[in-house]
Amino acid sequence: MTQRKSTQQPAHSGTLSLALDFGPLLVFFLGYKFLGMIVGTAAFMIAIVIAVIVSKWKLGRVSPMLWLSAALVLFFGGLTIYFHDQSFIQLKPTIIYAFFALMLFAGLARGKPLLKYLLQAAYDGLSHPGWMKLSRNWALFFVAMAIANEAMRRSLSFDTWLAVKVWGVTIVSVIFAAANIPMLMRHGLKLGDEPASDDLGETTPPQG
Repeated sequence: MTQRKSTQQPAHSGTLSLALDFGPLLVFFLGYKFLGMIVGTAAFMIAIVIAVIVSKWKLGRVSPMLWLSAALVLFFGGLTIYFHDQSFIQLKPTIIYAFFALMLFAGLARGKPLLKYLLQAAYDGLSHPGWMKLSRNWALFFVAMAIANEAMRRSLSFDTWLAVKVWGVTIVSVIFAAANIPMLMRHGLKLGDEPASDDLGETTPPQG
């Protein structure tokens, strides 16, 4: 049974992971556009719970990133609905990015690439120095994302912020993940038989 799961899981796990991160955010975007803030937020909360269930069912696990994203969506989504204040849901990405940045920097200070455990060995064959550099790069990226989200939510309208969050942040994250591939290959990364794009789904920051 274990062997069967391990042989089936890699085929589309990267693409599915990206869909599980991006899907709930897309549901929120569409719900808000057509049904308003409260319904859109409620749909977002339901979608993130479904994403957790699907991840456990199809991948056999739920990543720490998805767990954290789901917990914060439910918490800040509940506050948004209760207070009818959209600023709560805008604050969530800042907290997620800041949390992961602090965690990765703490690991780097101890000589441990915590990203390796977060991604659950998504990069086959990557050496310890490679994991350290990747953890450093993503820690800096998370810091930049947290600062960018704060700047956007303070200076942009909610509609513009949401559009940038759904489309711009996702595109930038995938590009950043792809930009790290050459460095990782110099440190032992084995792409295997799958396209590199399939691997990127498990190596992008949480989108929810």
